Amino acid sequence: MTQWFDPEPSFKGMVFARELQRIGYQVEVITGFPNYPGGKVYPGYRVKWIQREVIDGVQITRVPLYPSHDQSALKRIFNYVSFAASATIYGVLCAKRAAVLYAYHPPLTVGMAAAVIKFFRRTPIVYDIQDMWPDTLKATGMLSNASALRIVDRICRWVYQRVDHIVVLSPGFKRVLLSRQVPEKKVSVIFNWADETSLSTPAGKLHADFPSDKYFRIVFAGNMGTAQSLDFVLDAAQLLQSRDSRVRWVFIGGGLEVQRLKDETSKRALFNVTFLPAVPMREVGQYLKNADALLVHLRKDPLFAITIPSKTQAYMAVGKPILMGVDGDASELVRESGAGVIAESQNAASIAQAAEFLAKSPQEQLDKMAEKARHYYDEHLSLERGVKQFHDIFQTLIKPCIEGNP
Repeated sequence: MTQWFDPEPSFKGMVFARELQRIGYQVEVITGFPNYPGGKVYPGYRVKWIQREVIDGVQITRVPLYPSHDQSALKRIFNYVSFAASATIYGVLCAKRAAVLYAYHPPLTVGMAAAVIKFFRRTPIVYDIQDMWPDTLKATGMLSNASALRIVDRICRWVYQRVDHIVVLSPGFKRVLLSRQVPEKKVSVIFNWADETSLSTPAGKLHADFPSDKYFRIVFAGNMGTAQSLDFVLDAAQLLQSRDSRVRWVFIGGGLEVQRLKDETSKRALFNVTFLPAVPMREVGQYLKNADALLVHLRKDPLFAITIPSKTQAYMAVGKPILMGVDGDASELVRESGAGVIAESQNAASIAQAAEFLAKSPQEQLDKMAEKARHYYDEHLSLERGVKQFHDIFQTLIKPCIEGNP
């Protein structure tokens, strides 16, 4: 059960469902009508009580919701609550009884719906937490009212008590849950994986403005919002430009901050910075493979110190050196794997120093970082590895159910 699913962008969408089906599970996906991130229902879909699809053998059941991704908190809440209400009604009254229910968070309302379904259907729940609420709401500015944040925290704890197992994306997330009195045996760390198929067989051609290979090209691909705090990367670019460095920074994607960052680049006359428009996932790999190094950066925040941005896995999967500008768990991942260099978040001098170190490194050293990145991904972060871990958890919950109901 997930509010967002293909064709919407999702971390664990059709790829996950298809892989579970491949290893022997019968999968039904309960989701909404696709409208994220624009808040408008995708062409070819119309909100109605139920729409069923079968894709690659996977049953997809879409239930109604109020389509919105508006800045209005009220509309966003109605979007979340409407899906949770529909999913609860369908899950309790219409769905076949499942051996296990996998619930994807965010939003928190999915966990609430799963808990209600469990009460009536006695279905064990695996709860996959991708955003730590209420921490994320506070850090991103989505919710700042202290009383409201306390209410969200209480609901989170209510959900944690009622699910059977919790999966988190980083060791830091697990530490937070343990500090909130969630039993350790109830929590597992399973790192996110990348879209391996799209990255391994990239389509499309490079944009004409992509710098030539006479430069050392550091690529940032993804959303450019306030959380990414990319002004500090522009500061680093300005430092390197004054030193006549051959480093070139390439930003690919969209986001609320793109235009302002472009304006700032023009204002500073930074000729070593290039902005390229967002491209479909199937074309991103082309840019990553042609980069010399790949950048991850988030602003300093206690939440981000326990977060591993999903682009980290994509970068490691394509096998390129990483310039990691995120403090905490993400930096530890790069340090442990040997996949690149680490810069202090929001420290332009540190970012510039790390970039120049990579640019001046022998190709053999860069190749070794790239090899370590790919090896670490295959061993610890891959789709195969992640699904195997989920399978093991599912089986511990399914077996008691089967033994009690022969």
